[in-house]
Amino acid sequence: MNAREQWIALSTLLVKEIRRFTRIWQQTLLPPAITIALYYIIFGSLIGPRIGQMSGFNYMDFVVPGLIMLAVITNSFGNVVSSFFGNKFAGSIEELLVSPMPNYVILLGYVLGGLARGLSVAVIVTLLSMFFTDLSVMHPFLTVSVVVLTSMLFSLAGLINAVYADNFDDISIIPTFVLTPLTYLGGVFYSMSLLPEFWQGVSKLNPILYMVNAFRYGILGVSDIDVGVAFGVLLLFVGGLFVFALYLLETGKNLRA
Repeated sequence: MNAREQWIALSTLLVKEIRRFTRIWQQTLLPPAITIALYYIIFGSLIGPRIGQMSGFNYMDFVVPGLIMLAVITNSFGNVVSSFFGNKFAGSIEELLVSPMPNYVILLGYVLGGLARGLSVAVIVTLLSMFFTDLSVMHPFLTVSVVVLTSMLFSLAGLINAVYADNFDDISIIPTFVLTPLTYLGGVFYSMSLLPEFWQGVSKLNPILYMVNAFRYGILGVSDIDVGVAFGVLLLFVGGLFVFALYLLETGKNLRA
């Protein structure tokens, strides 16, 4: 395929993915908005005033960046894992693999679809936050870069999960037993400085900690982790997962009958 044909193939796959989650917006865009709004109400009106300040900010202001990242992570992952496994289950993924479309175009199509949903939810959740707090973005370029890379990372993770999944139950194992604990222990609701020294060291093994703190630094200007290190870890994970996901598509592992 020449460059023009590859572009047409990529844009077609991306449009399909976007139409897929916008067509059922009541299931893909509305639930995260309601969930995060409840977090805002609970932490903003009930718990926040009792906790007071954290890292020099009102507790509500402190948790907003983490809650935005929570929504981005779960929705980027969920979009790709459900879409790719659905096509795999129906057997249509084999048609893509035997088509002239390069595997990296297939991979980019699904990842950009997850990115589109992740960013859509991020915008919705951010707009909702305006009703509860008044935040200004300290470092706009860093903020956008982190949210885009994080969405891409978990889109790639969702595709890898879908490749290895053998049934619909398998696509819920990683979100339930891996993704959710890592997210809640990734500094969304607290500063790492509150932890004993030993658990601070353990927390640094959690990659989500770096994403949350880099995003929080972009908005508030504070972070428990060196921002350069956090951004480097994020790039490393995105690059590593992209190469591994492309390898899985190239080998056809768990994809071809």
